[in-house]
Amino acid sequence: MPDDLTLALRLADAADAITTTRFRARDLVVERKPDRTPVTDADTAVEDAIRVILAAEAPDDAVAGEERGGSFDTGRAWVVDPIDGTKNFLRGVPVWATLIALVEDGRPAVGVVSAPALGRRWWAAAGAGAFTLDAAGERRLSVSGVQDIGDAYLSTTHLSSWVEYHSREAYLRLADAVWENRAFGDFWQHCLVAEGAIDIAAEAIVNPWDVAPFEVLVTEAGGRFSAVTGEPGFALGSALSTNGHLHDTAVELLRR
Repeated sequence: MPDDLTLALRLADAADAITTTRFRARDLVVERKPDRTPVTDADTAVEDAIRVILAAEAPDDAVAGEERGGSFDTGRAWVVDPIDGTKNFLRGVPVWATLIALVEDGRPAVGVVSAPALGRRWWAAAGAGAFTLDAAGERRLSVSGVQDIGDAYLSTTHLSSWVEYHSREAYLRLADAVWENRAFGDFWQHCLVAEGAIDIAAEAIVNPWDVAPFEVLVTEAGGRFSAVTGEPGFALGSALSTNGHLHDTAVELLRR
């Protein structure tokens, strides 16, 4: 296992130790950020704990987190979302995760997604494959083999986001073309693409820390990751994960 991946998994362990004790806590402190999204004391505690470990273990690496900021444009940088799915976390819904990625010169090289309330973890390193761990044990990930858009399973996060940030009509065009669609949302849908459970995950609006691990996780599982426009990269404001076979068709259907 590459050393950077080992460190990323240790960071996830530290995050899980905090989030599992604060999940459904009666004294959970919730505040509202300027963009009206919620942040809990667990979010800030996780990011702070990760920064402390990285300062000791990788002092020359930059850190960019959702709650404390930072840059990842050049060199090595750890991109962290302490709790992806904070709305679920604060409402007691167990679908949330800590997202950790090591980005080297703008490209994710390591990605870890840890969802302790689901009993799930996913990870990947460039050139080393993608894996998951659950109650059944550890296994290597592989995307689905679905090649016809009419047989595809699609997920998004929030339909209203397509109205404001891209095109509701474009998303509905894609939804009408597939076999089935749901809104698993946030991190989970991209992990489901990587493990072959669904075929397409599309988000009209994302921040870099929301999707940084998925570029390496999905591609190492044999799929493709880009913005909804088809432009490769995790920091372009939108996200599209597919099994690869359906990527170009999905991009075409999502054109405004």
